[in-house]
Amino acid sequence: MSPTPTGSAELRRFADAMRLRAVRMVAPHGFGYLGQVLSSAEAVATLYRTCYRPDTDQIVCSPGHYIIAAFAAAAETGQLDEALLSTYGHEDSALEAIGTERSPAVDLTCGSLGTGLSGAVGFALSNRLRGDDEARVYVIVSDGELEEGQLWEAALFAGHHRLDRLVVVLDANDSQVDGPVSSITTIEPMAAKWESFGWDAYDVDGHDVDALSEALASALETDRPSVVIARTSTTQGLDVLPDDADGHFIKLPASLAHEAVAELEARSA
Repeated sequence: MSPTPTGSAELRRFADAMRLRAVRMVAPHGFGYLGQVLSSAEAVATLYRTCYRPDTDQIVCSPGHYIIAAFAAAAETGQLDEALLSTYGHEDSALEAIGTERSPAVDLTCGSLGTGLSGAVGFALSNRLRGDDEARVYVIVSDGELEEGQLWEAALFAGHHRLDRLVVVLDANDSQVDGPVSSITTIEPMAAKWESFGWDAYDVDGHDVDALSEALASALETDRPSVVIARTSTTQGLDVLPDDADGHFIKLPASLAHEAVAELEARSA
């Protein structure tokens, strides 16, 4: 199954549909990893609609708590039973709040941050050794993971071996559990770091679907591994959130969840 040719309006609609699904997934709990979908929605929507072929490619969700975005996107594209979304985060559900080895809709997700790129490099190298010149490997990564040494070891290996069918989508939302990433460890200049490791890097507004589409299209044409650095916000697309909302783990009481659903439904009407 190949992605359907998609215009900007459809990509924005897809992103908001992901946000709406995510709100409904976390609402029963009153809190959850909603900010990760609010920030990555346009990037993941563009990836799923313009590039990712689930019957051909492999997809890795490196930060386990971002699995909610993969679930939302997979349901939107018919790869995941929509009815399952109501079980998200509940005991014994296959849709756990932090991804595990049994999580559906992805080929790999990691509870330990910083390890997903290593698995993706393994997929890409395996594909090459098997002579599979069709499959691509896409990796969803967070900027907080750039503080992990293992990620850079994997990046160094991928650059050395010119694993050109490997593409990282990096959600740079400057958010992690301890506070803004920029206040914990300096990771800039991000693009220059990746380029020094032998990667092509595209640094774009992560809520601009046209810029994302152009960057991903370029990533498919290069002879090196690529990273699309998507600069984002953990409260994007949901105006009803309070100004002091903790984007890493958003509190969503029933009244606020109702307002969030109403805002997103009105925008998609």
